[in-house]
Amino acid sequence: MSSFPPALPSGVVVTTTFAVEGFRVVAYKGLVRGLIVRAPTIEQGILGGLKSIIGGQIGAYSEMCEQARQTAYDQMVTHAAAMGANAVIGVSYDASEVKMSATEVLCYGTAVVIEPIA
Repeated sequence: MSSFPPALPSGVVVTTTFAVEGFRVVAYKGLVRGLIVRAPTIEQGILGGLKSIIGGQIGAYSEMCEQARQTAYDQMVTHAAAMGANAVIGVSYDASEVKMSATEVLCYGTAVVIEPIA
């Protein structure tokens, strides 16, 4: 019998694919998502503004975006665990500008229960 694939501390397996090799979906729990709207701090805004003038990677904005993605991801996983899922399949991200310098990040997928294929 196969052992479960690596999971997060919450016990939820997360994948961008619609299947987990060696496992089958036995129950669909529904859509799960995490959503956050972030704006840069004053410091990030100043540093980002200077970098946009002189060019180069804007590390302050990259850090803010990564934090937003992680928060949205964590919310999605928490949502899935609360629904009784042990996996989230078909995970994807979307981002859009909500207001000048504020960005919405959405992480979503399908919460499922998986079990090893016998």
